[in-house]
Amino acid sequence: MTVKTTLAALALAALAPASALASDGADRLARMLEPVQTYVADFDQQILDSSGQRLQEASGRMWLSRPGRFRWEVEAPYEQIVVSDGEQVTLYDPDLQQATVQALDERVTHTPALLLSGSADELTDSYAVSRSQQGASETFTLVPKSADTLFEELRLTFHGERLGFLQMTDSTGQRTAIEFGDVQQNVEVSDGRFRVELPEGTDVIREGG
Repeated sequence: MTVKTTLAALALAALAPASALASDGADRLARMLEPVQTYVADFDQQILDSSGQRLQEASGRMWLSRPGRFRWEVEAPYEQIVVSDGEQVTLYDPDLQQATVQALDERVTHTPALLLSGSADELTDSYAVSRSQQGASETFTLVPKSADTLFEELRLTFHGERLGFLQMTDSTGQRTAIEFGDVQQNVEVSDGRFRVELPEGTDVIREGG
């Protein structure tokens, strides 16, 4: 799975031992996510093979506005933009002068980035959630209840009340690890962030009709 495939489809430590708290994992995750209406952050993304060897890396910035709106901009090593306006998702690759557009349906929201822009209740209904805690950091492990997903496990780590780390593992053991920085929650984000102005001449591919 490449960085592009991952995007199309989408530091506090303590000495206390981590404790498994599966019984209240879903409720706690919903309480953490529900107050977050907007989320803005830089990100560093790495793709690792099953042995932990780094295959690819990328960095950029993201904007999220619930429900369903999302912008993911890769700045390095190449430019790429993924935008959801709440109804459809556009993947724009400036180097190829190509854009892929598809409806924001259940399959699309199973990508790790876009699913965060949905309802917290829908998220916890779709995944079995367990929780562990170490000091002020909490990690939630999500396993899809449906087989029709792009990953087998998703981990979300919150530092205090803010999402700081996301890791997705697929069926081959390959991991996509995303660390967030300069996080801002519930700040104003303009509607224009969730629109894509495609240059004239862009090859537009529409999937799913």
